[in-house]
Amino acid sequence: MPLPAGSDTYGNGELEREGPAALIAQAAPKLDSWHGDDLEDPRLYLNRELSLLCFTRRVLELARDPDIPLLERVRFLCISCTNLDEFFEVRVASIRQRLQHGATQSGTDGLTPIATLEAIREAVSELVQAQYRVLNDELTPALEAERIRILKRSQWNRRQQRWLHRHFQRELMPVLSPLGLDPAHPFPRILNKSLNFAVELDGSDAFGRDPGLALVRAPRSLPRLIRIPKSYTRGPNDFVFLSSILHAFIHELFPGMHVRGCYQFRVTRNSELFVDEEEIEDLAHALEGELLERGFAEAVRLELASNCSDEVAKLLASKFGLEDGDVYRCDGPVNLNRMSAICDQTDRPDLLYPAFNPRIPPALASGNNLFAALRRRDFLLHHPYDSFAPTVELLRQAVADPDVLAIKQTLYRTGADSAMVGLLIEAARAGKDVTVVVELRARFDEEANITLATRLQEAGVQVVYGVVGHKTHAKMLLLVRRERRQIRRYVHLGTGNYHQGTAKGYTDFALLTANQRFGEDVHALFIQLSGLGRAARMHELVQSPFDLHDFLLARIQREIDHAGAGRPAGIDAKLNSLTEPGIIQALYRASRAGVPVRLVIRGTCCLRPGVPGLSENIQVRSVLGRFLEHSRVYRFVNGGEPMVWGSSADWMERNLFQRVEAAFPIHDPRLGERMAAEAMELAFDDNRQAWLLQPDGSYLHAWPEKGETVRVAQEVLMQRAETDQGNA
Repeated sequence: MPLPAGSDTYGNGELEREGPAALIAQAAPKLDSWHGDDLEDPRLYLNRELSLLCFTRRVLELARDPDIPLLERVRFLCISCTNLDEFFEVRVASIRQRLQHGATQSGTDGLTPIATLEAIREAVSELVQAQYRVLNDELTPALEAERIRILKRSQWNRRQQRWLHRHFQRELMPVLSPLGLDPAHPFPRILNKSLNFAVELDGSDAFGRDPGLALVRAPRSLPRLIRIPKSYTRGPNDFVFLSSILHAFIHELFPGMHVRGCYQFRVTRNSELFVDEEEIEDLAHALEGELLERGFAEAVRLELASNCSDEVAKLLASKFGLEDGDVYRCDGPVNLNRMSAICDQTDRPDLLYPAFNPRIPPALASGNNLFAALRRRDFLLHHPYDSFAPTVELLRQAVADPDVLAIKQTLYRTGADSAMVGLLIEAARAGKDVTVVVELRARFDEEANITLATRLQEAGVQVVYGVVGHKTHAKMLLLVRRERRQIRRYVHLGTGNYHQGTAKGYTDFALLTANQRFGEDVHALFIQLSGLGRAARMHELVQSPFDLHDFLLARIQREIDHAGAGRPAGIDAKLNSLTEPGIIQALYRASRAGVPVRLVIRGTCCLRPGVPGLSENIQVRSVLGRFLEHSRVYRFVNGGEPMVWGSSADWMERNLFQRVEAAFPIHDPRLGERMAAEAMELAFDDNRQAWLLQPDGSYLHAWPEKGETVRVAQEVLMQRAETDQGNA
């Protein structure tokens, strides 16, 4: 059972006000109320970067939650670290680039790039310390209590030390290449996020050189966590970090010399790819060239072992062009995210989330005619509670059906062994007209998508890379089928990706429909993506970068008008992020007009809720749990005739102005009510895994009152999926 509110160990409502939350509150001026008319005033906006760090802190808090299975808590710790990696690779890198170009203009929140960078450094420093406190003070003792140990060098007995020494000589020594630094061996290029060791040396080598410092890179081909054979240990699950083995025996790489110190370090680099799309002829070829250099781009962060000498720390920072504030000391392994291997190597299912079998609507089960099912009615799938299998099955039936003439699909992210990709290739080889829009610039999936595009092209698929200057982020599948004397279109529209793996761990909605107006709109969007013209005015869908922003502003204004006329009004939205100033200002106006606004925003939110005179009618929640909340849903009360929309777009500048996105209405009232209930109502009823955004930018953890029933939105949906196989 949850610990009671006020406990010293977890859920006391205070930790959420530390670190990034404290800094965002400090950066955002105190605002007890607001009665002005200038909705562009910087005091009305929270800092985007600090808000994102608050999200990472909330993920870290899941690693402390005693109600979450222990190995899953380890996984959440690792996720907080990978989130921080990406934060530096993208967000911090972007700020540094702006500074290099002389940018001094303040953001919407009034902070200059320099002030933002300083606030980030302070917030991250506290966050890193918190990560290692969670590891050392909470998770490690809890793992040891379950007889899962990560042995430090001081804990090795003689037999273990002998085995580990043999392992070092057999597995590590053959692939290690120490590099002494001297004029003939200058400081090398260090790969992004690779694990390295700085080794301080005394004495001379075989050639009489006195390098003083050498570098050793940990082999990327070897696992970072080594299991000790049971015959050499008293526990069933004893592990040693590769870094510990290197530390223990690294002196053997420098015979005749004395190792004075050995320190782990890891550098994080800018991972943005710069391609001038107006000047190139082949986007894929240009991106391949950029990918080769991504691993050695400008450094943005240096992680160091906490015991590293100041002299070595200053040397490394200078070599990477970093300041003291860019250096972060780690009280443990500098690559904490590699600890996730322990979850896979430990056979303790009782310490993991129990297995969950998603629901498959009977009408969409394998063996049924899915085209006939869609002609009867629309279907709504809520992943991962509903299986992704019907989407794959629909495509499989399309490939096998001689009456299906064409298949068109967007691919933003997909798995390396995606069944859908195999089916698209099979369809092309069978003579069907197959067009796939592959977004080559999907961040961190660029290389995989280039390989995917090449594979599709070799099979005869017409591959389109999208639109110059705009990422194609819309999730659309179109099947064109001849039925007697007419052409009928079948459509899949989603809020997530066509990725079978993430469909098991991300919450997303998908609409399957044979509505011909939807089909015409999706067909027009594909023509727009592959051709040079602009799609005619949509019947049902709304797209960005052309119409979605104006559509949202108009819908918000309509709710203001309804409220002014005494009609039912309200705005609900479930998003990953909310940063776009125009939308925020419109929501402030709605609140001031008396329109209730409820927002479920997983990550970044720049809006300040609950400020009297400004946003007292706005509530913002963030839900974190077993599954990553990823769906985008908009709901407008609309005078008592609610309209619910699914979308691929968050309310961010990039989604509304720089990407091709699609929003789609849910016309079936039953499906619309279900989408709104599962996306929003349950989130606002959650009193255990929800976090409430405060006016100052901090978050308070929702907590059940004494005697109150614990309500967890994701658990409710899993229970429904297991007991109700027909509701979709």
